[in-house]
Amino acid sequence: MSTHNFPEATPLLQLRGISKRYGATQALNSVDFDAYPGEVHALMGENGAGKSTLMKILAGNESRDAGTILIDGEAVEISSPADAVSHGIAIIHQELNTVPDMTVAENLALGREPRGRLGALDRRRMLTEARRKLALIGAEIDPRTTLGRLSVGRQQMVEIARAVSENARVLVLDEPTAALSRTESEQLYSLIQKMRDDGVALIYISHRMEEVWMLADRVTVFRDGGLVGTRDKETIEPADVVRMMVGRDVVDLYGHERRSPSEVLLEVHDLTGAAAGPASLSVRAGEVVAMAGLIGSGRTELVRMIFGADPAFSGTVEVAGRSTPPRRPSEAIHRGIAMVPESRKEQALFPEQSVERNISISTLPTYSPGGVMQARKARTAAKQEMKRLNLRENAIDLPARALSGGNQQKIVLARWLMADSDVLILDEPTRGVDIGAKSEIYDAINSLAEAGKAILVVSSDLPEAIGISDRVLVMRHGRIVADLDSATTTEENVMLHATGTAATREEKK
Repeated sequence: MSTHNFPEATPLLQLRGISKRYGATQALNSVDFDAYPGEVHALMGENGAGKSTLMKILAGNESRDAGTILIDGEAVEISSPADAVSHGIAIIHQELNTVPDMTVAENLALGREPRGRLGALDRRRMLTEARRKLALIGAEIDPRTTLGRLSVGRQQMVEIARAVSENARVLVLDEPTAALSRTESEQLYSLIQKMRDDGVALIYISHRMEEVWMLADRVTVFRDGGLVGTRDKETIEPADVVRMMVGRDVVDLYGHERRSPSEVLLEVHDLTGAAAGPASLSVRAGEVVAMAGLIGSGRTELVRMIFGADPAFSGTVEVAGRSTPPRRPSEAIHRGIAMVPESRKEQALFPEQSVERNISISTLPTYSPGGVMQARKARTAAKQEMKRLNLRENAIDLPARALSGGNQQKIVLARWLMADSDVLILDEPTRGVDIGAKSEIYDAINSLAEAGKAILVVSSDLPEAIGISDRVLVMRHGRIVADLDSATTTEENVMLHATGTAATREEKK
């Protein structure tokens, strides 16, 4: 996509001197940001840099301590989500703001349901309006379908259709492709191009540098709650943006020495469930094994069975030679298996609880001998894990919801580091995480492997899957179809197995 040249005119949106403090944490420190009509403006920065806080203020979900918001050069007050909508501002959050048990049409009409003369819901008009809204963005979706039955990508299209139908002039997209397939991502890119051509100001938050370089006209970088700078994309290189984000050069992102694994710690035999299996695998002490495959290949379903979160019809799981019936997560934890799930928000985090409580919750029995809580000892241990993952110590008493998505992911990882489990299952551990935090998570994985832990990582990022691991297991249709040496395999080879093309090639020989 070509870069637009913006005239010296008034931006559609201007944020001036915005500040926000949470207790001792200065989340935003007098930052400026603007967006022009017909522009894709990328907002980048490490997790905790202040991006999400700024967008919450723009959406009316958080109040600002200081600063001014201007639309078309005029100061406006946004103190609620309704205010934001009235000013033409819409935000598509990383965690979708939809109701999965309702139909597509009901979601599109939410809060603006058409009524008949006696106040009854006019379903025929609601369906007609839903089809019109979906047509605005070219989405071929049956409005009678229950939203939760659609893929994440198509659910996202529904939310965008609602925003466009409400005449959104400023649209914020927060990590919009984090859970999308390649096809769904390409559909979103086309939609972004259309909205830009229609004069919408798009604010694009992403940690995927290749997306930013394909889509954005300008890039703004935040660090530690402050504005580092805004640059026209054509005047900088990706490496410059990384330096602006982290304040240093990040090199050899995946770097680790060739590992020498020892005895098998995790062994899975013919594990079979509703969406995966039969599958067998092993992971040795001091080894990192990655699981790759297309969306729907069964990777998450398999690791959830190993952890006992989903039922298995048959098969066994062994830890250090001891059979562990995969029935409940509590049994898996007792046997030394830990899991960082794919969705931290729904499956791992206690958002209203403190950071300390979230980290220590799985090890409370360890610090409660005889039923008496050793609070100081548990707090010290939690702080040690926070330090290991570069989480600020002064955040320990904040509710987990106050932290950025990437730092919330670190909280969940810190929980299991504190538990000192022998086997760690990490499902998409760096999804929605910036490059600096990724580097820290990779360092933690390397340290754990050096300490003799067995680590199984599910990753949709092929360079990551290959770069951090010793072996890559490729899944297709719920089964493991290849076991590849990471030192000699390539992204192309992984994809050949993931799509079934490798088998076809063998048959033709």
